[in-house]
Amino acid sequence: MAAAEAGGTGLTDLPGELLELILCCGVLSAADIGRVSCTCRRLREACQARGKVWRERFRLRWPSLLKYYSQTDNVNWLKEYKARHNAGLETQRIVASFSKRFFSEHVPCDGFSDIETLGCPGHFFEDELMSILNMEGRKCLTWKYYAKKILYFLRQQNILKNLKAYLERPGDQLSFLEGAVLIDQYCNPLSDICLTSVQAQVDDITDKVRKALRTRNPRHPSLAPKAGEVLIVPDVEFQRQVLDAVNCVLYEQLKYKGNEMDYYNSLNSYIHQVLIRRTGIPISLSVLYLTIARQLGVRLEPVNFPSHFLLRWCQGKEGSTDIFDYMYIDAFGKGKQLTVKECEYLIGHHVTEEFYGVVTSKEVLQRMVGNLLNLGKRESTDQSYQLLRDSLDLYLAMYPDNVQHLMLQARLYFHLGIWPEKVLDILQHVQVLDPSQHGAVGYLVQHTLEHIERRKEEVGPEVKHRSDEKHKDICFSIGLVMKHKRYGYNCVIYGWDPTCMMGQEWIRNMNVHSLPHGPHQPFYNVLVEDGSCRYAAQENLEYNLEPNEIPHPDIGRYFSEFTGTHYLANAELEMRYPEDLELTCAAVQKIYSTVKE
Repeated sequence: MAAAEAGGTGLTDLPGELLELILCCGVLSAADIGRVSCTCRRLREACQARGKVWRERFRLRWPSLLKYYSQTDNVNWLKEYKARHNAGLETQRIVASFSKRFFSEHVPCDGFSDIETLGCPGHFFEDELMSILNMEGRKCLTWKYYAKKILYFLRQQNILKNLKAYLERPGDQLSFLEGAVLIDQYCNPLSDICLTSVQAQVDDITDKVRKALRTRNPRHPSLAPKAGEVLIVPDVEFQRQVLDAVNCVLYEQLKYKGNEMDYYNSLNSYIHQVLIRRTGIPISLSVLYLTIARQLGVRLEPVNFPSHFLLRWCQGKEGSTDIFDYMYIDAFGKGKQLTVKECEYLIGHHVTEEFYGVVTSKEVLQRMVGNLLNLGKRESTDQSYQLLRDSLDLYLAMYPDNVQHLMLQARLYFHLGIWPEKVLDILQHVQVLDPSQHGAVGYLVQHTLEHIERRKEEVGPEVKHRSDEKHKDICFSIGLVMKHKRYGYNCVIYGWDPTCMMGQEWIRNMNVHSLPHGPHQPFYNVLVEDGSCRYAAQENLEYNLEPNEIPHPDIGRYFSEFTGTHYLANAELEMRYPEDLELTCAAVQKIYSTVKE
């Protein structure tokens, strides 16, 4: 007003576009916009709920969410802003509660029930979880730990729904590539994997093949597909030219190859990793090869050959049942074309005709998941058996009544000591499907019920005070980064006992009595840099004078921050070791002041 009386120009006197530009600048907060809109009618109209100002405010705060809106939508941006803001607060509340609720156990099956009943759009909730995971620095480790678990669960639930919808479609509408992407997504739910991106990469390879084909035969029918028609190249010679071009581009130009050196690496089974690393196993390379060939009009078919997945290419009448009317393509072996006899040489033994037959998309997925199941059983470093759990979920989504895999899932959960109520549900289902399993089912039911009863009888966590006389020999404290004297691994302490608390069998197997102080010395629970959890004797540990972060998946379960020299226990761990924080800080100060001297 003063500016107007003095003959100057006030904010409300500016042209509408200039006013919007000022209000859209990143300097003003949402609260500022709200206050501005309350000053007069002109500014209220400039800041209308469906206008550019609130849309820009939404975009600046949550840019990744704009993909969920169309340019033509008449969106109430103020309402969306408030909904996203409230979803963020609710997400933070839930994440913060998880540590208190589930510190002493794995998150149970029903632990995510309050998430599933949230009254906000799922993508708002996911976006806030990603914001937590992307927080910079070494703080908020516990929030990140539980945000990751929640996001893992949410995405896997959505992917399972997509997989079931995929399997319900008619067989001729199922894309082998889409199935491979769904498996990849489920096993890697925190990675940015989408069918559109994978298809674009495959299309890029297909374009390279077209260019190679054009140099060999400019009039090839694959180069001039008619719009809206499915491309089919009927002539065998034209098909051969396509396959030769595929081999040239895929194996000679792009250097794709079968991963013989690291065959049992799970990355070989994930299609997005095959495209990144340009290597894989027979079935993953076959899906890529088949997809490219079909896009160029050559209808290759998948063959569930034992020990080595193959593709077949018809040389005779289409649909022939004679196995000798086909050449068999080894995508793992640089696209080599094999006869029936050469296929047997490949695996070293004779097989019956049924193994040369074509298989469905669902059977291809079953074999891909079966490969992951076998890899999951081989795991040694991942004590959570995450790959085995994920591949079992996928297999049972396809075959929910498979007794063998239901029993494996029940035994796995029982072994890990998690989700006893779900174990009982699985066993009940198995008993209905196959009463002959009553012996194995009865054994697991009995021990699972005992586990549930023990859990009910458990009192609160033991609180360990360093000042107690029985703890006088404890030299190290929670959060210190240590080094094992004998094995050289780096680790961080997350628990301790005044003496070895393991049973006699463990003590005997680990040869503890060979130590100078044997089991009658403090032992420490440590998280190791290789992802394992170990129980180490005090005499085998020493301070790490060059401490780094320990890349362990459970680090956030116990610690809230890495300071650069040590870890700070989160509230739940600190309650169990209330005197350790002060001792840890004192120890660190003493260690590094000595090092500097």
